[in-house]
Amino acid sequence: MSIDVDNKKNPETALPWGNIETVLLDMDGTLLDLHFDNHFWLTHVPKCYAEKHDLSHEEAHRQLMCRYTEVRGRLEWYCVDFWTRELSLDIEQLKHDLAEKIAIRPDVINFLSWLNDNDKRVVLVTNAHPASLNLKMDKTNLHVHFDKIINAHEIGLAKENEGFWEKLQQFEPYKKEHTMLIDDNLEVLDCAHEYGIRYCLGIQQPDSQGDAISSEKYRVVDSFKQILP
Repeated sequence: MSIDVDNKKNPETALPWGNIETVLLDMDGTLLDLHFDNHFWLTHVPKCYAEKHDLSHEEAHRQLMCRYTEVRGRLEWYCVDFWTRELSLDIEQLKHDLAEKIAIRPDVINFLSWLNDNDKRVVLVTNAHPASLNLKMDKTNLHVHFDKIINAHEIGLAKENEGFWEKLQQFEPYKKEHTMLIDDNLEVLDCAHEYGIRYCLGIQQPDSQGDAISSEKYRVVDSFKQILP
């Protein structure tokens, strides 16, 4: 939903939960601290790539930023197998090596528990590759809160791609006017909003060590406490 002025001025304003049947949730940057992924792709992978290919750290970083830019927003950007082939690195193993950095964002467990207790259908919808998804669920045990888990690789499109939210209906039927999506990616929110999902919310600080995000179009929440009754 586009947020009216009063709602944006008062981030504590509760949502019309009586009208919300399904809650679609992103994983990285929404339920989990995006710092793990940012550190992994911007620091750890360039370090390993430099060592593997005998490059300076600066040159490795430059090359990788160019490669990332080429595929960002496409399904390949999120694909462990793609980057393993492209970089000649075992991306899945490298993620396991840093697994201790995977962290749940504040208030997530309480929020998910409230949704479960109040008979909302709770669906994880993530761009994450199955290898990343499985690692993070094993590490956090968040999977116990979801009625269904869907990754974009099953659907064949990234969430920010045109047609994704319509195609999702084949995997998880939902009523657009009674559905909420929470995602830290504003491009994803735009795509979902254009399809007709009524309640679209963003995350104010996806990376706990990164910059805050603002939006004139969507309500962004700093804490899930803000949107509970």
